[in-house]
Amino acid sequence: MDEPGPAVLDRLRAVRGFVLDMDGTLVLGDRENRGIRALPGAVELVRLLADRGTPCCVFTNGTVKTPQECAHALQQAGFPVPDDAVLTPATAAAEVFAKRGHRRVMVLGGKGVTEPLEAAGIETLPPLRGTTADAVLAGWYRQELTFEALEAACFAVLEGARFYSASLSPWFATAEGRTLGSSRAISAVVRDITRARVTVVGKPALPALQASARRLGVAPAELAVVGDDPGLEVPMAHRGRALAVAVQTGIGDADAFRDVPEHRRPHLDLADVGTLARLLAGD
Repeated sequence: MDEPGPAVLDRLRAVRGFVLDMDGTLVLGDRENRGIRALPGAVELVRLLADRGTPCCVFTNGTVKTPQECAHALQQAGFPVPDDAVLTPATAAAEVFAKRGHRRVMVLGGKGVTEPLEAAGIETLPPLRGTTADAVLAGWYRQELTFEALEAACFAVLEGARFYSASLSPWFATAEGRTLGSSRAISAVVRDITRARVTVVGKPALPALQASARRLGVAPAELAVVGDDPGLEVPMAHRGRALAVAVQTGIGDADAFRDVPEHRRPHLDLADVGTLARLLAGD
């Protein structure tokens, strides 16, 4: 890791809010998002931000749990976060669907997807053949996924439903190593069969950053986005002109951005969030 220059450090100190990734950045758990444990320096970073009164939220592309369940899991792992600290693709999807007038949404996912949508007044529908929907949303749907569910999603899209995915990232970080993302796998099938365009509502899509910015009350360009996946947090930060901070505790490593053009690289490429905490503290 190269030492950050004074201009980057000045910008870091001027940041007014932080958007933090969860898996591979703050914590690692199993492929079902259970048994999470804090990564080195993660609790210290969140505590430092809390002590300073710097707004921060956690945006995870995971949709196994509801946002509140994710917050409770972080609390149990020692993080000083409030119950409303976490956003997920379902949070962003609710805003997108409301804006586009999607009232009936077929969901390939569990309560981690359906509950936030229903709380926003959107009717969620199971993936059953013959169901009429305004949109189809693919999320975490691993054990429950069947051929019939894929077929139902394909027919709904062929009959006019817009197709959305929580994420198109192929992997997410766990304590067991990389695990295949179900929304990417579902999206691959539906796109191949229907030739429909898929709209991502989680990271790295701009609606995910905009939802985070609204939650924090901070303009996107005044945020820092911190994460481990080279295809998610850094690209999203650049799209919103936020400060891009990469860490090497999950999907990405020290060589992750070696072949990436300079203007698409992170502003800070750090070993872990503990290093970020030390930079903020001026150590």
